[in-house]
Amino acid sequence: MDPVNQPKAPDIEQVLKHNSALLKRHVAGRLALSIALMVLPVVLYSLGAPNVLVLVLPIPVGMWLLIFLALRVSHGRRLNVCNKVLRTYPLEYRTRVDRKLGDRNGDEWKYLGTIHTIKLSSRGQHGAPRMRAVNATTVRRWPEGAENGGAWFAGDPLFGGVMIVPGSNAMMFMQPANWEKSAQERAQADTARIARAQQAGIAELVERDPNIIGWV
Repeated sequence: MDPVNQPKAPDIEQVLKHNSALLKRHVAGRLALSIALMVLPVVLYSLGAPNVLVLVLPIPVGMWLLIFLALRVSHGRRLNVCNKVLRTYPLEYRTRVDRKLGDRNGDEWKYLGTIHTIKLSSRGQHGAPRMRAVNATTVRRWPEGAENGGAWFAGDPLFGGVMIVPGSNAMMFMQPANWEKSAQERAQADTARIARAQQAGIAELVERDPNIIGWV
C-alpha cells in the first residue's frame, strides 16, 4: 500500500499502556468480587442472620473465582509477549483483515480467551496464512472496526505476532492456526529468523488452554 494512503502508525507505548490497564482493571474487579463473596456470610451472620447452608454458599463461589483468576493470570502470558514482539519487529501495514466465521474453524471460546481465525494480507498478495488471534487482555469480543479496513502487524507469520487495529488501542496476539502443521517449516527457517523469534518469545507455542480440573 502507498505509505501516503495508509493510516498513521499507532503509538506502541500508548497501546501497551491501554491494554495493561484493561488487564489490571479486570484482575482488580474479579479480586474484589471474590473477597466480597467470601466476607459477605461473616458480615450477615454478625448482623444476626441465621446460620444456615444458604448463608455460606457465597464462600465457595468466591473461592472458585479466586482459583480461576489465579489460573488465568498464571497462564495469560500474551501481554508480555506482545510487548517483546513490538520491540523486536517493525510495524507493517496489512490492507485486509479476513475473519473466518460460521463453522468449527471460526471463533472458539477458550478459558484464556476467545480465539478468532483470521488472515492478514496486502492488496496484490496471496497465500496469507491462517492465524489464531486472541485479544491481548481479557476482552473476548472482536475489536470493533477491525474488518472495515486493514491493520498493523508486527511479527513473523511463521511464528506469530501482534495485530493492532488502526484508530484503536485494540491489540490481538496471533500465532499460526495450525502450529503443528508448520513445525517443519519453522525448523528449517534460517538461524537469524529463529533467533529473532526467540528474542520476541514466539519461537514456541505461547498458550494452550489449561486443563482446569487437573490444575485444581
